[in-house]
Amino acid sequence: MPRLRSLLRGLGILLVLVLIFFVSVFFYAYLTGGEAGVLTALGGDSIGVIQVEGTINDSRDIIDSLKQFGDSSGIKAIILRIDSPGGAVAPTQEIYEEIEKLKKKKPVIASFGGMAASGGYYIGSACDQIVANPGTLTGSIGVIMQLGNIEDLLKKIGVQGYSVKSGANKDIGSPLKPLTPEGKAILQGLVDNVHAQFVRAVAKGRRLTEDKVKSLADGRVYSGEQAKGLGLVDVLGNMEDAVELAAKRVGMKGKPQVVYSRAEQKGWMEMVSSTWLRGWTKHESLGLRYEWSPSFLP
Repeated sequence: MPRLRSLLRGLGILLVLVLIFFVSVFFYAYLTGGEAGVLTALGGDSIGVIQVEGTINDSRDIIDSLKQFGDSSGIKAIILRIDSPGGAVAPTQEIYEEIEKLKKKKPVIASFGGMAASGGYYIGSACDQIVANPGTLTGSIGVIMQLGNIEDLLKKIGVQGYSVKSGANKDIGSPLKPLTPEGKAILQGLVDNVHAQFVRAVAKGRRLTEDKVKSLADGRVYSGEQAKGLGLVDVLGNMEDAVELAAKRVGMKGKPQVVYSRAEQKGWMEMVSSTWLRGWTKHESLGLRYEWSPSFLP
């Protein structure tokens, strides 16, 4: 009996140690990689989903998610679920370039929701394939810079504005004075240059000629159905169709496991604080934007 008790005690201790080990691995994997980390630790295969929602003013979270899924052996293909009117030029271009890198490792499929316009379409065009609903608002391939002038308003209330500058064009676009012909020509040249970058990016991503893209790039929006007919979209369908398409590309059988990025799993306090802080630090209405903006919203 003493030997049996000792054996049982030893087995119990061993079982506890094994349990502690697996729990530790689980929590470490979750904290460092979310659900994707857990699946990798357990050897599961899945489709990763990264949601791009609202205006694009910062690329950090999306790029982090792309890298996370790119490094996870358990994620076999990635879907970018895009529901965005676009946003600032530089963050949009940064996301595009990260998708280009990721495609060398794994398939990346774009799934368009209600809207994937301008910058939203820009990043979608970098993906291997695009799935859109027939009624998705997309396209809007163009650049916009919106300026205002409050000189007359200030005069009415007796306020005079001044600029002390190092060069004649240092205060182009200032709301304190009208835009001169020279200033307008300079800004138009800037917009045209950034628009050409947009056209080249879409032509590269969609494997179309630049002349073809230019003919479509007057800023107008298209329905998903129209976009498919023009070669801007590959497949008409919903998110589930995009998941099936991604699974087929990597040879997954049965119903695929879907995992959302770590950025989508933030606690509510973290998301609220992040939104509050960025609201104080970003300037959504300033600068060049790849954004569908049918009305001026200061």
